[in-house]
Order: sequence, then C-alpha cells, then structure tokens
Amino acid sequence: MKDRLPFIAGNWKMNLTIPEAKDLASSIAAASVDLPEAELVIIPPFTSLSEVRKTIAGSSVQLGAQDLFWEDQGAFTGEISAPMLKNAGCQYVVIGHSERRQYFGETDLAVNKKISAALKQGLFPIVCIGETLQERERNETMARVALQLRDGLAGLNGDTLAKVIVAYEPIWAIGTGRTATPGQAEEVHAFIRGELSKKHGNSVAACAIILYGGSVKPSNAYTLCLEKNIDGFLVGGASLEASSFIQISREAIKAYKEQN
Repeated sequence: MKDRLPFIAGNWKMNLTIPEAKDLASSIAAASVDLPEAELVIIPPFTSLSEVRKTIAGSSVQLGAQDLFWEDQGAFTGEISAPMLKNAGCQYVVIGHSERRQYFGETDLAVNKKISAALKQGLFPIVCIGETLQERERNETMARVALQLRDGLAGLNGDTLAKVIVAYEPIWAIGTGRTATPGQAEEVHAFIRGELSKKHGNSVAACAIILYGGSVKPSNAYTLCLEKNIDGFLVGGASLEASSFIQISREAIKAYKEQN
C-alpha cells in the first residue's frame, strides 16, 4: 500500500518556444482537473518559466526548473539562481540530471552544493542518480547509486531530506527507447530506500519520494508504478505531448488504486 499520491514530473529539456510551451501547459492544466489523485509538475526551459506560470495559475499543476547554480547572485554568466527560480514561480528544481553530468561535467560535489542552495530558498530538489550501461554490465549499479547518494546528500539531516525527491534514471534507458524492467527498477528503488533508512532512519526512508526516469511512456507506466518502491516518474520525451503525459498519469493512478 502506498500512502501518497503518485508524483509525475515532465522534463521538457531543451524543447519548445514560449508559445509552444504555453500551449502544452494549457492542455495539461485543463486535463489536471480530472486527475486529482496525482501530483503533476511540469519543467519547461528557463525562457518559458514566467509565461508557463501564468498559464497554469489556478490549476493543481506545479512548476519546476531544469537546473540552478549554487550562488544566489554574482558574476556567473549564463547561470540562474534559486532566488530567480522562486521569483519565476518554481516550486521544484531538477538537480544532477544525467545529461548535466554527461555533457557538462557535473559532479556529486556540485550536486550537493546545488541541493543546499535550492533548500535554502524553499525549493524542492529532484535529485537524479543512475548508472551507465557499462556500470550495469559490470554489476556496479548499486555501488554507483550508493556513492551518488552519499556524496550528493552529504550534510543533509532528516528534516531537510524530507524535502528532497530522488529520481533513479538508468542512463542507458534515457532517450534510447530501452526501459528498465519493473523488476530492475524496483530492485534499485528498494536499494535506495534501504540506503536512506540505514543513514537517516526508517521514517525518512518511508516518506521519501523515489521516482523512476528512463523512457517512461503510457505503455509501461502502469507496470512500473505497481512496484512497491516506485512513487512516480520523471518523464522526458513523453511529456512533450499532453496526451501521453496525461495518460502516464492515469496509468500511475490506476496502479496506485489497485495497491490500495
């Protein structure tokens, strides 16, 4: 039995102009009226945040950002700060996405500093962790995930950890069409919850929201969300169409209801 609503976040990545983002946000906001049993978050590019905020105003849909820098202000050309995101209407921010790690050299130390900056401003971090295909083939998945948890969440206590959402995204399944089987995903999610329990106690671990990300689509959302430790999804490509994002949410709700 799961005692929380399924959490479905759509990461739009580097896609959509402002008019396109407004259209997509409008469609999702309209559909959210029929989805009170899910917590929905949309995560557009920085350029669209303010307009999307206006578009979803009055709906249950919440707003997130795709990244932030750890300083509040200063000579950091091209970066964006937590106070700026709060001012733009964000409640959530993605930190440590595999694409940030892969293409921009983001480290667990940087992730840790960004988490602290987000929490200081009252933003809820969605912290991404996961292994490469090579690490999985070498049976290093759990070691990699444990290291990312240890270093990324270093210095956080139970109170602050309660505000952190963890997203497990196997790198080999992001944008590839490949998806971890429900059993593979559940194994890692259970391990993550176990690590949180060992370090921070059962109550923190039990309340933690652990999302799965990696080629989530309507056809696999139901079976994934049936797993005990999968609390929702960080959706990539499938969140760029309102119909598929909403259907994923419906499938997650259906799975939750069956368990309760």
